[in-house]
Amino acid sequence: MTFNQTEFDIRCEWGENGIIQLVPDSDAVIIVDVMSFSTATAVAVSRGATVYPYRFKDDSAVEYANSIDAVLAGSRGKSEHSLSPNSLLNIPSGNRLVLPSPNGSTLTLMTGDVPTIAGCLRNAQAVAGIASRYGRRISVVPAGERWKHDGSIRFAFEDLLGAGAIIHHLNGALSPEAEAAVAVFNKSRDNIIQLLKQCSSGKELIGMGFENDIDTIAELDCDDCAPMLKNGAYVKVE
Repeated sequence: MTFNQTEFDIRCEWGENGIIQLVPDSDAVIIVDVMSFSTATAVAVSRGATVYPYRFKDDSAVEYANSIDAVLAGSRGKSEHSLSPNSLLNIPSGNRLVLPSPNGSTLTLMTGDVPTIAGCLRNAQAVAGIASRYGRRISVVPAGERWKHDGSIRFAFEDLLGAGAIIHHLNGALSPEAEAAVAVFNKSRDNIIQLLKQCSSGKELIGMGFENDIDTIAELDCDDCAPMLKNGAYVKVE
């Protein structure tokens, strides 16, 4: 009870340990990886694609994609489809895409049978609405990023912002952690693009040459698609 926030309806905790603590007593879980797994998933699924989360980007991902007759997302700027949300804006409906991600995909694959939704800024209200159908106990899990020198979690501003944008639309008693996420969102909502470009993850994307992705990532509630995990893949639910 110390760490699982069970005395509250709406809970918020980071990363893999957040999943371990919160999911067993949740009616639904929302994975928030704004830069960029959740946003890429939202863009692709809203256009009729099916997204298969996969943890590793190695030979096993190639084998997995082949085994399910899907396309494997490649590196940003080097492949037709990648974690770059802009690369998925024109993905054809019906495409099956394996999307490796050490953060969002990893968390997705830890949730078991609990209804799981991919949330970001673009679909915050839609995701909150779908999650609320499953009950009052909703866990929002910002993924964070990884420090390159040791692989430990880096608590990422953009995921806290995305979590707050979603929690803002949820009803029920909020844990202090969930309240803090909403406070960050409310403070930032009129300046989202600039803040995303100034935060560490945004500066990293800009340095890689993908500043235009941030404009797509920052479009608040522009999408009514809430990607839901069904049989190992994110699909559109109405």
